[in-house]
Amino acid sequence: MKKIMLIIVSLILLVVSACGKENTSQASESGKSKLEKVTLMLDWYPNAVHSFLFMAKEKGYFKEQGLDVDIQMPADTNDPLKLVAAGKVDMAISYQPQVIVARAEDIPVQSFAAIVRKPLNHIMVHDHSSIQSPKDLAGKKVGYPSIPLDEAIIQTMVAADGGNADKVEMVDVGWDLIPALATKKTDALMGAYINHEKLLLEKEGYPIRTFDPVDYGVPNYYELVMVASEKGLQEKPDVFRKFMNAAAKGQKYVTEHPDEALELLIKQEDKSSPLDKEIEKKSLEILIPLMDAGEKSFGYQDPQTWENVTQWLQKYNIIKEKVNSKEAFKNL
Repeated sequence: MKKIMLIIVSLILLVVSACGKENTSQASESGKSKLEKVTLMLDWYPNAVHSFLFMAKEKGYFKEQGLDVDIQMPADTNDPLKLVAAGKVDMAISYQPQVIVARAEDIPVQSFAAIVRKPLNHIMVHDHSSIQSPKDLAGKKVGYPSIPLDEAIIQTMVAADGGNADKVEMVDVGWDLIPALATKKTDALMGAYINHEKLLLEKEGYPIRTFDPVDYGVPNYYELVMVASEKGLQEKPDVFRKFMNAAAKGQKYVTEHPDEALELLIKQEDKSSPLDKEIEKKSLEILIPLMDAGEKSFGYQDPQTWENVTQWLQKYNIIKEKVNSKEAFKNL
């Protein structure tokens, strides 16, 4: 009789235990299902400027906000804005001028955060060059990747410095910017970044001087912004607010722990675009202060900055249609 009772009790305990495990498993699955899937496309291959995103994911800041963020690399640098507009990805990193150009073409995208608050795209010349300021580019060759925005920047800077912009020879070198200057195929570069090409050239033994567009008539613009479709921002504003809450925490951590951020970044390296740890370290040092919004929250966008850039793009015929700058962005 005792044996029978022991068997019955054992069976009851097994059933209870199994139910407990099943409930735990269901709870776990339920917890996972509560995370909202968000797709984010980078502007380029993973590099220092994306450190805040990788840190937010690594530290669980996105999960704290109920988000499961899938960070993707574009096959082409033109893809992020196109895919956001088409609803193929939820958000992407793009460029402030590009957002305005897109809206002039009736592409319904909006910026919801300023990531890099200053231009990274500077004129670059050899340190020993006779070019001492933009006006000296008259009669010289400037290599660039055949982007109209770069032409407008050169025209603005040379004219603001008192030079003749019509005498500048613009040479399309594609993305072979570094060899164009290193081999003296061109006298200067436009379209090269102070946190990338400049650092690589200097590492190869070519000291570089740069001229900041903002110092020569070009309105300050946000080099990188977070973009989404108008529809996405209208339908799910809370998702984007939660994303920015986590992103801000990620950037704060990166600012306070840059070495840890660098180690995490190197782990995200894409095989097609290997990272140079020394370059990315210097790049991060350049970027951190340029991503700081001061007393404003991380990502804050100044309405006047949007208006100034819009007017400048219209003046240089980069956009043919009038754009309402107030509709090009949203502060969350």
